[in-house]
Amino acid sequence: MPEKVNLNAYFERIGFAGSIAPSLATLELLHALHPAAIPFENLDPLLGRPVRLDQHSLERKLLGEKRGGYCFEHNLLFMRELAELEYSARPLLARVLWNDADNATRPPTHMLVLVEVNKQAYLADVGFGGLTLTTPLRLRADVEQATPHETFRLSGGDPDWRLDVRIGEDWRAVYMFTLDPVGMDEIEAINTRLSTDPASAFTRQLRVALAPSGRRLKLWNDTFTIQPVEGEAEKRRIESLDDFKQVLESEFGLVPPDTEGLDAVLSRLLSPTAPEPSA
Repeated sequence: MPEKVNLNAYFERIGFAGSIAPSLATLELLHALHPAAIPFENLDPLLGRPVRLDQHSLERKLLGEKRGGYCFEHNLLFMRELAELEYSARPLLARVLWNDADNATRPPTHMLVLVEVNKQAYLADVGFGGLTLTTPLRLRADVEQATPHETFRLSGGDPDWRLDVRIGEDWRAVYMFTLDPVGMDEIEAINTRLSTDPASAFTRQLRVALAPSGRRLKLWNDTFTIQPVEGEAEKRRIESLDDFKQVLESEFGLVPPDTEGLDAVLSRLLSPTAPEPSA
């Protein structure tokens, strides 16, 4: 039985108003508003808290508690909202290549959404951190597709598709995926592993991102970055617990969970040892 979806709460959270007809224009608007309002964040895995993917839990956390989440949370919520609006939408799994080309031979760790509008297939992905798409992409190979933030292109498709992004003058691989059907059992298993495995980056590093119009905001451990669409990035180090919480709340609009372990986790991140990723 499909899970009950609260469209009004979702629309209020992302600031949506307009036609709800399942058109490309509606999809584009929803896809732009979602990553501009709901941050990518992995505080729960860092805190050792479970990441639940049922609709009630996602709505309570991302809509009611003004939190964010990572790819499975964002894209499952987005997919279910689209289905409620009578779009044809289903999940896909991807192998992340960004900063690790060897992942092409490893199990998938990322989820995105395949959406059909007027018999044309589109990719939707509102949960890829600092490179989250801000508009859907046509499922079409070898065509540059501009978004409000970066330009992307797809290649392959027999059966492996690859998504690339243009950074400056260079093209860089983001992830690869197939159109194979995916069940919730498989998604749940990957989600559990990524959110609990001590070797997972999500249990060791803080990653927060938001994509408002004209810029990207990114927080990796104690480094806060403002990346305008045009121009040089501004970076600064977080220097205290109060500074950490101020950035999370005022820059990302994120209400941190009220838990005793939060201060300890954030304090540990003030002196990261891992190299900073460029995304």
